Amino acid sequence: MGAYKYMQEIYRKKQSDVMRFLLRRPVPKGATYGKPKSHGVNQLKPTRNLQSLAEERTGRRLGGLRVLNSYWVAQDSTYKYYEVILVDIRHNVIRKDGSLNWICKHTQKHREMRGKTSAGRKHRGLGRGFHFSHTKGGSRRARWLRHNSLSLRRKR
Repeated sequence: MGAYKYMQEIYRKKQSDVMRFLLRRPVPKGATYGKPKSHGVNQLKPTRNLQSLAEERTGRRLGGLRVLNSYWVAQDSTYKYYEVILVDIRHNVIRKDGSLNWICKHTQKHREMRGKTSAGRKHRGLGRGFHFSHTKGGSRRARWLRHNSLSLRRKR
């Protein structure tokens, strides 16, 4: 059985298998020569913070509810624990409340997946002040494009 077929079998959520993912740099046989010295293989860390990952997992598990925000609760030597605030958009009290019914819009579906929550905005580098100048204009790519494109006006 090839590697792709094996991964496909794991994704079928059988009770006998464990979900496995690859957190190693995809280089052939771990060979990083000819690459920058910072190209490690094994000790790679996820680029997102754990709070954002917790929100995403909760949003996947409870798809009918909207993720509003989350906050830190506890941690030990292995795990961090967060409480995720979920909103039931079908509840009439929330639908009628003018300060909360913005989350009932269709555009707010799975905001935790797209980095729209507080923790998601943090890992995207968004904020106010001079600390966040590297994401001015919405993202790093938008800033890069603005600084690296030549704009010649037609009438000048």
